[in-house]
Amino acid sequence: MSLLDAIILGIVQGLSEFLPISSTGHLTLAGKFMGLIDEANPAEWTAFIAVIQLGTLGSILIYFWNDVINIVKDFVTQNFISRKSFKEQSLNSRLGWAIIVGTIPIVIIGLGFKDIIEGALTKNLYVIASSLIVLALILALAEKLAKHNRSIEQVTLRDAIIVGLAQAVALIPGSSRSGTTLTGGLFCGFNRETAARFSFLLSIPAIFASGMLELKQTLENPPSYDLFQLAVATVVSGVSGWFAIDFLLKFLRKNSTFLFIYYRIAAGAVILALLFAGIITP
Repeated sequence: MSLLDAIILGIVQGLSEFLPISSTGHLTLAGKFMGLIDEANPAEWTAFIAVIQLGTLGSILIYFWNDVINIVKDFVTQNFISRKSFKEQSLNSRLGWAIIVGTIPIVIIGLGFKDIIEGALTKNLYVIASSLIVLALILALAEKLAKHNRSIEQVTLRDAIIVGLAQAVALIPGSSRSGTTLTGGLFCGFNRETAARFSFLLSIPAIFASGMLELKQTLENPPSYDLFQLAVATVVSGVSGWFAIDFLLKFLRKNSTFLFIYYRIAAGAVILALLFAGIITP
């Protein structure tokens, strides 16, 4: 992996992590075209993706800094100091509970299916292409059925469970964490900006946990690529990720997600066409 490769992958990760188009799918496709994925050791590519996600975690924390600080402050104060009942707690404290509850599904499923997630099947382009298309159709259904009339102030623990389960679906490559959680939020009746905002906040624990776990394992068993290149890709993903968050939130205030739905279907179809033509391998 060259320095230019690391920069390109960082840009792809940052943009595709927060736009509902699948970061794993785009990174894996880019990695295959660039000849960077070792088919004999697919877990190394999974680790690379998880570590550079820490850059995008940084972009979330910076973009939502005030929200994160207020959520943590109110959650600690109202649950461990003043000890208020759940109904008496502020929006920020309730959001803290929602993030915790919504994170449980991906923790359970992620740990339970860790070997499968890190295996060769999850790097398979047939799986990625199919997920791009199928989840695009489900997102389109959510757009059509959603009421789009609930705000962040109306988030409940039931919503957190639904969106949390949707986040767990994103363990399937090609699904997109932001895409599945955005879909879950729309099915809950949230307006598009609220669905995206809650999606970003909910992703913080999951990205942190998976990234730190893989970083620990990477440092213990150095990969074939240079750690400096890994660091560059991580920083670049953070910068591009910040712009992706800002763009998506502003875009969804006035627009639907159909731009991304059409893109996902087209991208999935192109990947399948390239596979059937033998231009790329699964």
